Amino acid sequence: MELEKTNYINALLEFYGPLLTKKQANYLELYYADDFSLGEIAENFHVSRQAVYDNIRRSEKILEGYEDKLRLYATYQTRNDQLDELQSYVNKTYPNDKRLTELVNTLETEEE
Repeated sequence: MELEKTNYINALLEFYGPLLTKKQANYLELYYADDFSLGEIAENFHVSRQAVYDNIRRSEKILEGYEDKLRLYATYQTRNDQLDELQSYVNKTYPNDKRLTELVNTLETEEE
């Protein structure tokens, strides 16, 4: 499994997981977050490996469809990148400006 895809699906699952069925969310969490194999998931749910594979692929497409429409993850990434850039700028240009540092720290706290 490709690490980048795993991270991406896990991130989408954090944002859009509540919109999935319980079964879809369980399969994705077991496969991507807990690193279960298709066979292990199939055994736990008493279904075929093919059924698990099909469900996971369908669920991935659903998550990607939500992201295409809502862009929550992309917006989150953009805001984090901007915050990192701002923090770097403040540290280099205004390292002694306590008020500015406080404002940036407030933004960082809100992101979490």
